Amino acid sequence: MSSIFNTILFQPLFNIFVGLYNLVPGHDVGVVILIITVLIRLVLYPLTNHSIKSQKAMQELQPKLEEIKKQYAGDQQKQAQATMELYKTGKVNPLASCLPLLIQLPILIALYWVFSSSLDAKTIAKTLQDNLYPFIANPGSINPVTMWVFNLAVASPVLAVLAGAAQYLQAKTMMKKTPAVATTDAPSKEQSMASMMNKQMLYFMPALTVLIGFSLPAGLTLYWFWSTLLMAGQQWLVNRITPEKKS
Repeated sequence: MSSIFNTILFQPLFNIFVGLYNLVPGHDVGVVILIITVLIRLVLYPLTNHSIKSQKAMQELQPKLEEIKKQYAGDQQKQAQATMELYKTGKVNPLASCLPLLIQLPILIALYWVFSSSLDAKTIAKTLQDNLYPFIANPGSINPVTMWVFNLAVASPVLAVLAGAAQYLQAKTMMKKTPAVATTDAPSKEQSMASMMNKQMLYFMPALTVLIGFSLPAGLTLYWFWSTLLMAGQQWLVNRITPEKKS
């Protein structure tokens, strides 16, 4: 593991995990993972909020984008210029929705190592010895069982399915506000691509989440379930309180 990655992400998250484990009544790792999920979502809230609003604005601009494609059907350069001008006028960044995912990826990798090492009875003693801050009490061992049912050190088909269902709910919430664009013309290449990506988000990603969840430690799957569920709630809230712009 890279020393920079270890210092910046793994060690802080590992110590937060152990510190919370020491404080949570009953030392339930499931509760610890829920608290960590909420903390990460709170830290990322401003960024994800901006991303959701940008995504919503992009959806509202879709009819105007279709008009530009029709108006400059034979001139790709003018079409691109008009599109960029529309983005500028509407104060929309088409890449904004990718930022939270890019930031979450290293966090997800760090959490994988945190859960893998802290919930493994064979490696936990050495991991605690090598990575624990002096002001964090050493619990000696960590019980990976939550709610007397789920062993979060091994894969759980139940939690994998729940994570996939949460992924579907999030995709459904995200697509709910997409305006329908009436047209008698054949779908453009961009429309076909957008439709394909929407279907992938709605069906492929949840299926992939379930498939991957069958092979990951259930602790990471539980984190993904809570994180996705909270993200879906945030999307619903933003869609509800943010007024739609008139075309």
